[in-house]
Amino acid sequence: MKNKELKERFIDERTEIEYVRQGDYYIPNLVLPKQKKIHLNKYGKMRLNYLKEHKKAEYTIMFMENTDILYWVGTMNAIKQQAEKIILKELIYVWNF
Repeated sequence: MKNKELKERFIDERTEIEYVRQGDYYIPNLVLPKQKKIHLNKYGKMRLNYLKEHKKAEYTIMFMENTDILYWVGTMNAIKQQAEKIILKELIYVWNF
């Protein structure tokens, strides 16, 4: 078997994505574009306050979209586990009366 020299970086011609070698793996070199700051009007601020006070999961999800993807996935898994725990507890409580 020939010992092939691995490139440090290359660009996939089909997708035009650059890959950088990290050990034995190639990781895509992706950069998100800067997002413009959004200014909320009166009703946007009212909606944001409503989400903060009454819909904490939706509020969290809304802001998690703009952060690190692995952190977002971990938070979504934690929310899912908490929801399942509450549902199971409530169902067991209902059936054990």
